[in-house]
Amino acid sequence: MAGTMRISIAGQLPAGTEPKDLALAVLRRISARGALGKVVEYCGLAVDALTIEGRMTLCNLTVEAGARGALIAPDDKALEWVKKHAAGLSDEDFSAMAAYAKELRSDPGASFDTEIELNADDTAPMVTWGTSPEQSVAIDEVIPDPNAFTDEIERSAALRGLAYQGLSAGRRMAGVPIQHVFIGSCTNGRISDLRAAAAILKGRKVHPSVCAQVMPGSMAVRRQAEMEGLDKIFKEAGFQWRKSGCSLCLAMNGDMLADGVRCASTTNRNFEGRQGRGARTHLVSPTTAAASAVAGVITDPRTMTRL
Repeated sequence: MAGTMRISIAGQLPAGTEPKDLALAVLRRISARGALGKVVEYCGLAVDALTIEGRMTLCNLTVEAGARGALIAPDDKALEWVKKHAAGLSDEDFSAMAAYAKELRSDPGASFDTEIELNADDTAPMVTWGTSPEQSVAIDEVIPDPNAFTDEIERSAALRGLAYQGLSAGRRMAGVPIQHVFIGSCTNGRISDLRAAAAILKGRKVHPSVCAQVMPGSMAVRRQAEMEGLDKIFKEAGFQWRKSGCSLCLAMNGDMLADGVRCASTTNRNFEGRQGRGARTHLVSPTTAAASAVAGVITDPRTMTRL
């Protein structure tokens, strides 16, 4: 039987940060073993304020903490999303579903095996420095010293992660040169992700030293993006506009990076060799990926005006 865990997130994401940043902040807080064998329920004002696609990103990344699943109680925002996307759902069926869905929430005073409280107010754009999604820092923070970790497993993992990534403690991730950018995957390939990245890229060009790809999360998302003209923005900036698929997320279908290539990626995993043998993956949000593609180094998207 799965254990239970509730993560309450107060406050509000600051301007310039995204659900991916919040998800990475959660993983840093609880660790890659923090939800092992548990089903996680998210709640709180910051969670309520997220779009449904943002909530999907948050729940998607929770498996990286060992969770068996993650959920957020249905609200009016969720029901409106279902009504918009469930083709052929009659008004009668929707009303019945909505009435039942509103009952799907924890009882007042419910007991959980583990309770975690966070505040989203101080969340900044996040970037991973190691080879686990928990190994992340705010983009303006320095990489921690592995010897500062009291847990032997975390200390050993940090040493190995830094060695693989060719980085050292005390360095800021902002300014680290990259050679590749990948926007897509089940984590960040939704239409809202593409819109956010395109807002950074509009009128700008990918740095000459960077190869950049965008992979919509589904063909439906791809068609929507093309209807909105987002494909033109990406292509004019210098991105490859690809069909949907897992692709470089796990180095499949011929898409893989060469040994030593450093990639800012919106995917969910940065394990050793995940995007190719010896490839170095840094997990970021779509806007951080877009800003980094333009600058040629890992870049805080808040420094670039969205057009």
